[in-house]
Amino acid sequence: MRIFGKVRHRPSASWRQATDRAFTLIGDGRYEDAGALLTRAADLEPWLSESWFNLALLHKFRHDWEQARAAGLRAVALLDKETGAPDWWNVGIAATALQDWPLARRAWQAYGLKVPGQAAAGGEPVGMELGSAAVRLSPEGEAEVVWGRRLDPARIEVLSIPLPSSGRRWGEVVLHDGVPHGERTTAAGHSFPVFDEIELWAPSPVPTWVVLLEAAAEDDRDALEQLAADAGFAAEDWSSSVRLLCRACSESRMPSAEGDGEHLDPHDHSEPGHPGPLGHRTAGDLWVPERECGIAAPAALVRGLLDSWVADSPDTREWRDLEEVC
Repeated sequence: MRIFGKVRHRPSASWRQATDRAFTLIGDGRYEDAGALLTRAADLEPWLSESWFNLALLHKFRHDWEQARAAGLRAVALLDKETGAPDWWNVGIAATALQDWPLARRAWQAYGLKVPGQAAAGGEPVGMELGSAAVRLSPEGEAEVVWGRRLDPARIEVLSIPLPSSGRRWGEVVLHDGVPHGERTTAAGHSFPVFDEIELWAPSPVPTWVVLLEAAAEDDRDALEQLAADAGFAAEDWSSSVRLLCRACSESRMPSAEGDGEHLDPHDHSEPGHPGPLGHRTAGDLWVPERECGIAAPAALVRGLLDSWVADSPDTREWRDLEEVC
């Protein structure tokens, strides 16, 4: 097959050696050295789409989106097949990071996804209806998996309230990678992919607070979460929503809740007295009235929200130790 007058052929041994060494260096975090080798590989085999795909991948790891877009476009120009190539997915991520919406639309469509609206539209793709997913914040650090709404194939709006250690807030939009690392399943049998965060795409102005609640029953806790949602913000009972998982468990297929009764989740590595569903058990009773709760709400609203919650049932509800944490 001829492309631009050149005959496609298998890559040379020198190309393979340079590429293999480059990915070893990438695994060690030595991006500059890897870049020199991948550039050499592209000089050796400029007609090979993989040469430019690998460079685009490296630039994505470095968050150098201009270079990622440029290399990605060279890669897709050399593709043999019309749709479905991962090269287009990388182009879509780079275009989304740069807010190059016409190119993002073109990339997702070339990959084989349906994108509402015109390909040349200037605005971001909307209405793709990709549903919910989980995203792993700070995947290379103190990783945390939270729930969110997929805005498009490369962005998730965070709908959980992240722990302060993540540095992320409720309502933020994060750019994420295309290959899931793990799944979360529900009792109904639905499964949701877990994507790794690449970087923060849009910050949230809403601060995160932690507060200690005295909630006599689950209905009291649920009432606060509903009150916050009705106000357009969020509250989350971290005492029951947080599980401590090792990396291998986190990146596997995991249930999204611990289940009913006294079933002990063997993958929950929390301990009594520490965060996580199992860490808040008591002998013969699953419910502990003292709850550590995260709240995402403006400073002008948060205390009034808590006071209103108590006023609705003062005999079964109290709060104390409110603190802004992120």
